[in-house]
Amino acid sequence: MPPATPTWDPRQYLRHAGHRTRPFLDLLARVPALPDTGRPARIADLGCGPGNVTALLADRWPDARITGFDHSPEMLDRAVTQYAGATAGGGRLDFRAADLADWTPPEPYDLIVSNAALQWVPGHADAFPGWLDALAPGGVFAFQVPGNFAAPSHVLLRELCGRPRWRDRLGDYLRGPAPVLEPAEYLTRLLGHGCAADVWETTYLQVLTGEDPVLDWVKGTGLRPVLTRLEDDPDAADAFLAEYRDLLRAAYPPGPHGTVFPFRRVFAVARRPD
Repeated sequence: MPPATPTWDPRQYLRHAGHRTRPFLDLLARVPALPDTGRPARIADLGCGPGNVTALLADRWPDARITGFDHSPEMLDRAVTQYAGATAGGGRLDFRAADLADWTPPEPYDLIVSNAALQWVPGHADAFPGWLDALAPGGVFAFQVPGNFAAPSHVLLRELCGRPRWRDRLGDYLRGPAPVLEPAEYLTRLLGHGCAADVWETTYLQVLTGEDPVLDWVKGTGLRPVLTRLEDDPDAADAFLAEYRDLLRAAYPPGPHGTVFPFRRVFAVARRPD
């Protein structure tokens, strides 16, 4: 059974929008000035999701022509409804369906950016040369991906899927334990293509509140393949969530100010030579 193509729930994903948006803002803070081409910047957002962070690009580059690409009809519908159209600075936001596994830039871009999406694309680093070649001289490729696949939230999920009760239905349905590269590997790839590159990692100590907040978090992201696989069997889905909830409660006990959920992320900014 191949890994699942998740069905996404924009409302669930956006329940933790503040924590999910912060890494994107930290990434944008390290993006240098885009090349001066004499025309508004062309920007591609790969894996744009519900469009909330794509819209932030228009704050930085008000007259840019920005296109968000995503594979999820649910996410794209939310993005188009909420954000598509002319921007206040004279630019434009558009959204298109695309599978990043075989996405080819349809035009030269000044910035290609991706926020917490490439971990869903096996072998994504192999696409970097084509994407970098599609940048205008001096153009920028910037992305961030989760680097927490060895955290209890993910380890426990993989172990639970492999238990006898769930193995036949879910054992091969998740991503492997290393769907992203280590920072040094990304750096080597980007430098090898002749780019100036800045690669770093950050672990955010996120304080989540509410009942079973870590479970609520993963329902919007890493748990989506399982929920998709079990969506035709509500009783099985409820039983799985109950088992996983108990494991997460032990791994992430609440404290006096909420539940601390450490989350490591890997960042990269590469600039093509002029």
